Amino acid sequence: MSGRLARVALAGYRWAGVAAYPLLTSYLAYRAAKGKEDRARRMERFGYPSVDRPEGPLAWFHAASVGETMAVTPLIRELRRRDIHVVLTTGTTTSAKLAASRLGDQAIHQYVPLDLKPAISRFLGYWQPDVAIIAESEIWPMTIMELGNRHIPQILVNARMSDRSFARWQRRPSLAEALFENLALVIAQSDVDAERFRDLGALPVMISGNLKGDNDTPPADPAALASYRRQIGARRTWAAISTFEGEEAAAATVHKTLKEHDGQLTIIVPRHPERSDDIEAMLVDRGLNVARRTRGDAITPETDVFLGDTIGEMGLYLRLTEIAFVGRSLFAQGGQNPIEPAMLGCAILSGGHVQNFRDTYQRLARNGSARMVRDVEMLTRAVHYLFINDDARQAMIDAGLETVQEMRGALAATLKGLEPYINPLTVKARLQPRNLAQG
Repeated sequence: MSGRLARVALAGYRWAGVAAYPLLTSYLAYRAAKGKEDRARRMERFGYPSVDRPEGPLAWFHAASVGETMAVTPLIRELRRRDIHVVLTTGTTTSAKLAASRLGDQAIHQYVPLDLKPAISRFLGYWQPDVAIIAESEIWPMTIMELGNRHIPQILVNARMSDRSFARWQRRPSLAEALFENLALVIAQSDVDAERFRDLGALPVMISGNLKGDNDTPPADPAALASYRRQIGARRTWAAISTFEGEEAAAATVHKTLKEHDGQLTIIVPRHPERSDDIEAMLVDRGLNVARRTRGDAITPETDVFLGDTIGEMGLYLRLTEIAFVGRSLFAQGGQNPIEPAMLGCAILSGGHVQNFRDTYQRLARNGSARMVRDVEMLTRAVHYLFINDDARQAMIDAGLETVQEMRGALAATLKGLEPYINPLTVKARLQPRNLAQG
């Protein structure tokens, strides 16, 4: 695709969005009915604000979902320590709830505007961000072009480029260059990610490592943790976390196969809690006794599965076990981030489809803290092996904690890269009258 055709394609994308704009109210209403949109805040998706803009410098952070929100949380806190206001946009209701629990009033949360010129223009016109900081791999053409037109620096942090996305952009090199040349800076997770962004036309590019390694240990309600530990008693436990469709059934198969020998409790934490009713029905159909966190069910000796159907409580669930299978890896593609279970002292098991977190898994596996399984049978054998081999399990736990410690430092590297953009905002914020700076 030539540069001229790339410009034509972007113009076509813009006008297609304008044509579709009147139809999107019905579409968002449909998504709200299915629990995928916040009905009371739907207008934020069209760029209409729901709160006042504070006076003073403001950074716009965008984090598509839960993982990205967790990644940028320490970065947001650092900007707030510098008196820079933050508006954080996310695209899902689960990430909105996580932002509220992790950040409170440290950031103003809005749902991300649709990638359409009227919505983006309205959003940018109201919030007037001094800088846009986008997490990981969110590339929205109209948003990038509008930020470029307004000369607002836009920076990708914790940036990664999956195999599939890279192949797709490679087929449209002129279009990629027309978009990526608008980026003021890309701060990539790994050497591979950095090289891919450079190949697609992004400059400058630097490498920071993974910001998730600098997150605080996920919290847990002390009272709930103590209560569940008493209820579980001496039973062995293992967890299947961040699971996608099919992986809960795999966990059920593992449980039924091992139950006679190990008498274990299985903890299942689906990536999308709104699927929990269907998951429970499947487990009950298989003859399993289920306790759910949202119902406040007690874990009794007869409980087979504890279903962690809440948001923002991974720290609780992982503290109840020392073995964690990380989902979206056995049947679904891409994987989920294994840093939290490593950070909380779990031996990690995973399927082989972890392309989105290849570098992290390679480091964990190389240090002996993660093992990959091909299928349900191999997962069953791995769980049983770790149940009965205390030394092997502890070695994996120790290796995971050591690996996480080695991975720290991404926050400092990212802040160093951001200095030319945030230092002037810090000075501006601190020169303001105090009552304005606090907004």
